[in-house]
Amino acid sequence: MKKIILLPPEVSHKIAAGEVIERPFSAVKELVENSLDAGASEIKIQLIAGGKKLIKVMDDGHGMRREDARICFERHSTSKVATIEDLNQIFTLGFRGEALPSISAVSRVILKTSDGKEKKGTLIKKEAEEIIQVSDTAYPRGTSVEVRDLFFNLPARAKFLRSDRSELSLIVKYLTFASLAYPEVRFSLFHAERQVFDYPSVSSLKERIFQVFGKSLIENLLEVEYGEENNKIFGYVSSPPSGRRDRTHQLFYVNKRPVRDRTLQAAINQAYRGFLEKDRFAETFLFISCPYSEVDVNVHPAKAEVRFKDSRSFFLLVARGIEKAVSKKIGIKKIYSTQEEEKSPPGIKEETTSRNFRISEKKQMEWKGFFSPVKAEERKCPRVLGQYMDTYIVTSSEEGIIIIDQHNAHERVLFEKYKETDKKKKWPHKLALLPILFELSPSQIISFESNQALLEEAGFRVEAMGGKSFALKEYPEIFKEEEAKEIFLSLLEEMEKEKIENKKKKLLATLACKTAVKAGQTLSIEKMNYLVGELFKTSNSSICPHGRPIVVKIDRREIERGLKRSSN
Repeated sequence: MKKIILLPPEVSHKIAAGEVIERPFSAVKELVENSLDAGASEIKIQLIAGGKKLIKVMDDGHGMRREDARICFERHSTSKVATIEDLNQIFTLGFRGEALPSISAVSRVILKTSDGKEKKGTLIKKEAEEIIQVSDTAYPRGTSVEVRDLFFNLPARAKFLRSDRSELSLIVKYLTFASLAYPEVRFSLFHAERQVFDYPSVSSLKERIFQVFGKSLIENLLEVEYGEENNKIFGYVSSPPSGRRDRTHQLFYVNKRPVRDRTLQAAINQAYRGFLEKDRFAETFLFISCPYSEVDVNVHPAKAEVRFKDSRSFFLLVARGIEKAVSKKIGIKKIYSTQEEEKSPPGIKEETTSRNFRISEKKQMEWKGFFSPVKAEERKCPRVLGQYMDTYIVTSSEEGIIIIDQHNAHERVLFEKYKETDKKKKWPHKLALLPILFELSPSQIISFESNQALLEEAGFRVEAMGGKSFALKEYPEIFKEEEAKEIFLSLLEEMEKEKIENKKKKLLATLACKTAVKAGQTLSIEKMNYLVGELFKTSNSSICPHGRPIVVKIDRREIERGLKRSSN
């Protein structure tokens, strides 16, 4: 009996659909991209249960004729590419012809469409692989796609979806990114009976940023416009010294396509080096325009990443453009040598360093037993020798040299302290002298509503003031008033990524991270001794709450071998 078989179409189609449609967000993204490619000036999205029960996307784009509507559910059916050469000049958001076939393979779909030229539109009902109905319908120019019961025929996949609010949050974040790229398009989103947002069309990116994020953000942004040969950048970035504690507002677009890219992120870091405080990140709404042949958009199943033909040139384009704008704003010229510019993009080096560091973690398993078998109260503290690079505490023991990351160590100490505080439900908090006012984006509002009880337990009391405005009235005593708002906003971003059962741990870990000593901070011998002593009293002195290693040990035998000394 042969072992290799050809999978039936109904199985292979579900497998293919799983690569394109991972969750409700994926379906929304594919449908909205189709609407934008169809030249829509208005896109309306309706959801129920975070998109798990219903996703409906309606647009006023070109629409389709009957013959096109019939074939659009076939795999690789597309109007956007026809030859291999076309793949080198992709100018549309969608092009693979996998969106509707993949969505319909795992849901119940109703398509209504009309190109506005025929007397009647077309209605098609499809359930998984089966077409239920094809008929005429009264419909204006445009397209409506209604997706019900996503993964109804793949219960194992449905089981791994997040809560309704978490799925909604992912969709809101994507739509926010898309709306920034197309300010001329009206975007509106409804979840059940509630309107999440409505962004009427505007004439500029700046107006759309204002619509989404509010006045306080736009006031701290700096316009960037710069070009080299056929490559150009345009957008808005932080005006120093303003910045954030995280990278959630670093948004990049290549030919209006939202992307994630380490090279571009590294270019931002390079451009702001010396302009922002340590551990601060620039807010970035940056658009790159380049010839379509210079970028490959077909390298990721969800089209979330791109590959530049010459990543170094784009790294320098972004770094130089932002440096020029920032330097002009603050009246300082930042000078780099030619040799420094010729280095590889830092993002590539950082990735290599990260890989090497992960390898070193494996080596730590050899000496992990040094920490775990002994009870915390019985552990003998290593002796502090000093501080290296104002970041690492160097200590010694009979087994060898132990190097401790001071930030990660303090994070572990504070995390365990905060766990005890949380058990007692006695978080010390204090009133703001005056309510601290700020505005939240739609995704932040959803995160706040989902996590309000947890945040209040930790000492943050925030009240809605109408629209996007909120007021922070109480905050944990461990923070200064001027940093309480930023830490609260950072918590919103962190907690929306977590599953319900992990949120309390994430909140405590983030609070510990925000209050721990930082890398680059000089510590006295007394403080180092205290920190090391407290670290070795904790239940896990080798790993910080976020999973990063705290200590690296250089074994005594390794030192003696390296120095050609015999070991007794």
